[in-house]
Amino acid sequence: MHSALQGGPFPAMACMSEWLIALEGTAEGKQLATALALAAALLHAIFGALQKGRHDPWLSRGAIDFSYAAMAAPFAFFVVPWPEPHMWPIFAGAVLIHIGYKIFQGLAYTKGAYTVVYPVVRGTGPLFTVVGAWLLFGEIFAPMQWLGVGVLLCGIYGLAVYNLRTLTLDRETMPLALGLAVMTGLFVALYTTYDAYGIRAAADPFTFLAWFFFLDGLTMPGFAWARWRNLPNRPAAGPLMLRGVIGGLVAFFSFGSIMLATRLDKVGEAAVLRETSTVFAALIGWLVLKETVGPRRIALMSLIAAGAVIVEFGG
Repeated sequence: MHSALQGGPFPAMACMSEWLIALEGTAEGKQLATALALAAALLHAIFGALQKGRHDPWLSRGAIDFSYAAMAAPFAFFVVPWPEPHMWPIFAGAVLIHIGYKIFQGLAYTKGAYTVVYPVVRGTGPLFTVVGAWLLFGEIFAPMQWLGVGVLLCGIYGLAVYNLRTLTLDRETMPLALGLAVMTGLFVALYTTYDAYGIRAAADPFTFLAWFFFLDGLTMPGFAWARWRNLPNRPAAGPLMLRGVIGGLVAFFSFGSIMLATRLDKVGEAAVLRETSTVFAALIGWLVLKETVGPRRIALMSLIAAGAVIVEFGG
């Protein structure tokens, strides 16, 4: 069913895989990893807004997962090489971790405002990812990079605290939402580190991505469909599935970008750079979700960006 990379009907993908593998550990690879991590930041903020938007976040997640599983299936079965035997337990672990992440993320979004929950999730993730990358991959941050992590975390958590003090939406459930956001952030760190291990364990990075999206996308649609059927006022299926298709495409490029970045360069640095998504999320919350943004938030977002720059150039 699957062809070898060199002799199959998809030479362009084979060449791209070989090109990416050749860039691992090089200066050019580091530059590409930086660009991919920043692209993932923007796309992840868009993805979060799509899930938190006007639809129930569980339904949005189900529609998104169904869409990217359907998109990934042809690539998994007919384009990329078949995974090596040792990859199947790795895929199983990745799917379980992502189920936990989705559960906590969905709960957090149902209890709190997007601009409060999202910064806490993204602020918790990089700190634990840096520790996980040290334990699993032996990555060590320079003192200046740790300063950058501190600056970034001050900006992210400062933004969350300011939002908590000033927003009136969902005040009663906000403490619970913040606790759920911290748990979501822990799962972000767990899946970032584990998936980086998974994509490095695969002979071809696109094999990991295609099969991950296909398998991971099968976990939520059944639950979302059952929830949709039991709602007294069901949202129209058409707009919901359109959001799912858009979200699926965004997820492909967002998750794919950060995973390729972790294969090309340090996992910890890629994780920190991705957390500039908080800046993009605040802008989306203001422009699209009509949530308030003022000069204090802009200053805090500048801290986040400054921290990411320090991490990138402080090594």
